[in-house]
Formats: sequence, structure tokens, C-alpha cells
Amino acid sequence: MINCIIIDDEQHAIDLLTHHIKQTPFLNLLYSTTDPLEGLQVLHQHKIDLIFLDVQMPSMTGIDFIKAINGKCKVILTTAYSEYAMEGFENEVVDYLLKPISFARFIKGAQRALSLIQPVPPGAKEESDFVFVKTEQKGKLIKINIRDIIFIEGLKNYVKIHTRNGEKIIALLNMKDLEERLPAADFVRTHKSFLLATSFIRMIEGNLVHLDHTDEKVPVGDTYREGFMNLMKEKIMTNKK
Repeated sequence: MINCIIIDDEQHAIDLLTHHIKQTPFLNLLYSTTDPLEGLQVLHQHKIDLIFLDVQMPSMTGIDFIKAINGKCKVILTTAYSEYAMEGFENEVVDYLLKPISFARFIKGAQRALSLIQPVPPGAKEESDFVFVKTEQKGKLIKINIRDIIFIEGLKNYVKIHTRNGEKIIALLNMKDLEERLPAADFVRTHKSFLLATSFIRMIEGNLVHLDHTDEKVPVGDTYREGFMNLMKEKIMTNKK
């Protein structure tokens, strides 16, 4: 279990995050407060793994709070304003969630935190490293290794799963089902019709993502651009002076 707290000056935001946390099996909410100074006291009194932290608060900003705790625990920033995203990632936050926060987006950030706080030991096997999918042929299920999936393309009533083995498997699934089932730390939605494995990204060129093992390019849609680029900022190497 990951012990977490919520610090947000708006009670309705705390209520929503509390609901999301209760739906997440590996999160344990120890405390919530509208006062960041009270939050600092809780950190000194308890072992906290993760904070869901608002950016704009009257007595102390979320960025100032992060600097004050000096890496004591992991932080996921929550805010209605996107302009703080870069500063958040410069301070090594786990994720940056824009309000109102949907459960689907929340669980992605929570799973990312889980992978950092409780990483899989070297040589250990992931709990679920493959899936079975139902194909167009009645009664036929195909096993697919998750590590082999390059990207998934949403069709009208199906999805097409592209693998590094060159297979293109048509499955009777929808994008929402797959997005919820696949590891959020390893897959990202770039478009309403595309979900891709981040490990296969070779190059980002404008609104197109080039992937290993295929000549096909995946588009980045306007709706998903901000979340995708925020995720990629974690991987961008810069010269810090």
C-alpha cells in the first residue's frame, strides 16, 4: 500500500480525489487538509509516500511546498492551470493532473507513482505480462505479450494491435477497455484512435510520433497533446545551469 495525503485549499477538490483514491486498491489515504502548513506537520509525524498537492493555495504554493519538503516523498500536482506544468516537472513531480480530474487520468498518475515507489525488483516478472484478446473468428482467443505491443489503432467496432513481430491483430475490443487494462506507466493515448507504448517511441516530429519496428507514424491529437507532452518532458534531457 502507498500511504498518501491530499493538500488542496478547495474542499470539493479534496472530495473528488478522496473518491478516486478509495477506488484505487494500492492507495491508502491517511489525511487530507486545506492548509499546506498543516500538511507539513503531517509529513513530520507520519511516513507518507505520496502527496496529491494543489499548486495555487493562499498561504503557500505547491511549488514552494515541494521545495520545502526537499524530496521527502513523491508528489502529484493537481491544478486547474496548465502553465505550471514545466516548473512542476523541473521539480521532479510524478505527474501533473489538470482539474477536473477524471478517474482514468487519475489512475495513470497513481500507477506511475506506484512504479516509482514500489518498483519491480530486477529479474522479477510482472504480474500481468500478457493478455488474451478475442478475434473476429468465433471462439478464438490470441495471446499477446504486452512488451511486444508497439501501438493500438482504434477502428469503428474493433481495434488493430500492431506488434514488433509485424503482426496486426484485429480484436473485438474498444480503446477504453485497452487503455484501462494495459499498464498506465508504459502506454499513453495520443489520439482518440491511437494508444502507443512509450518504450517504442523513436522520434517526435511536430504532430507525428515515429515508432521502432514500423514505418507507420502515430498522430498526436489536440485533446491529448498536453498530457502526452507533459509525459515526454520527464524524458527530455536539458542542460541545467
